[in-house]
This record gives sequence, structure tokens and C-alpha cells, in this order.
Amino acid sequence: MTALRLDNVSHTFGGRLALDRLTLTVRPGQVTALIGLNGAGKTTALRALAGRLRPTDGEVAILGHNPADLPFGVAARFGHVVDAPLVYPELTVTENLRCAARLHGKSRHMAIPAASAAVGRMGLEPWRHARARTLSMGNRQRLGIACATLHQPSALILDEPTSALDPQGVVLVRGLVRGLADAGAAVLVSSHHLDEVSRIADEIVVLHAGRDVGRLEPGGSDLEQRFFAMVLDADTRAAADAHAETPGGRS
Repeated sequence: MTALRLDNVSHTFGGRLALDRLTLTVRPGQVTALIGLNGAGKTTALRALAGRLRPTDGEVAILGHNPADLPFGVAARFGHVVDAPLVYPELTVTENLRCAARLHGKSRHMAIPAASAAVGRMGLEPWRHARARTLSMGNRQRLGIACATLHQPSALILDEPTSALDPQGVVLVRGLVRGLADAGAAVLVSSHHLDEVSRIADEIVVLHAGRDVGRLEPGGSDLEQRFFAMVLDADTRAAADAHAETPGGRS
């Protein structure tokens, strides 16, 4: 069974191609990392999965359903943090978490321990009564991830989840993501941090100019070198194809 799926998805912004026939699947129990340079299309792919945009072409599915029209029972098994963390600035950390628990289908009674457990899991105890608007960027990010995962989702997408975190926060998120996958969740993570995703990913997909240009085996001291070699090869092949298609370009 595929929990997260992009099937031949393309998308354009004002004539600029952001995704080019991207096909990607993530199975239960798997962490897939989507990596690429700025503008590669990572966030666009995650927005399509989260139902935040409708792609120009292709199909997208979360647990077998269109993300733009998820039944409540399916939405309650899905979690995501794309772009900025989705938190209410005027609510406290605990209030945000209880609200997230209720939105994901937990009863008022069960929301209290779920919020408490999430506070501990993400190291937010010192700020549990602080309003979200007073938090640092890193702690807002921790809170957003806590809200997206306190219901133990079956499918999860995270866009640059460690970008604003200190080393302690990075370790917490690493353990959270790996723990969810080991419990059966399908997790898709986008990141610029090759070394970090290598520690948690079962599969690394390289996205460049909106295209899937290959896979990297996690681990190894030459991961960054392999990534840039793959990107350079994709650019070289694209330039050769463009030259062949121009008048006089064919030999």
C-alpha cells in the first residue's frame, strides 16, 4: 500500500515550470527525504500533497484520497508542516496542542494527556504556558511539529523541519520522525541538510528543476559529493537535450 503518492505531477507558476512529471511514492514504515537546491520544487511538491495547491497536471493521493477533499477519518490520520508552522499566536503552547488534538478527532478528555505528552516529547516544558507569539522561531517550529504529530499520524509530510532548530531540537525531531516510521507511518521530509536526512531516511530522492533526477543511498562520507555530481549530470543532460532541439543543433 502507498500512503503518499504523486503520480506524473506537473505544476507551473506564471509560465515557470516548478514540477515536471514528478512521480513519488512513500509506503508505510518508510522515511523518504526529498532534497534539492533552492527552487528545485520541494515545497511545491509538499504543498500539492498537503492540498495547499492543485497541480496543473497529474494526480496526488494521501492514504488513497485526494488531499483537497479528505474524509474526516483520513484527515485525522494525516499530519503536515509546510511553509510556516500552523499555530495560533494568541494561544499558549498547551492550548495550541489541545486544539490540535481536538482537530484531529481526540475527545476533550483525551486531548489533555495528548497535549501533555507532546510538550514533553518536543522539550517544550519551560514554555508550556507561554503564548505562541512570544516563542523564538525554533520553539515555534517545535510547537508546529508537535501539533502535526501528537495524534500519531499514519502519513506525515514535513518541509525543512530542522531549519530553525538548535542541536537539541534536531535530535528530538530526528527521534520523533524515526519513531513514527518505525511504528508504521509514511513520512516525507524535505531538507537542504544532507547529513541530517541521511541519519533518518530510508530513501533519498534528488529533485532538480522540478524533476526526479535520481536516488542517493543514505550514509557515507561522500554524500554531498554524490549529490552535486547528480545535479551536475542532470544539468549537462538538459543542456545537451536543449542544444539538440535547436535549429542546427542536430549533427
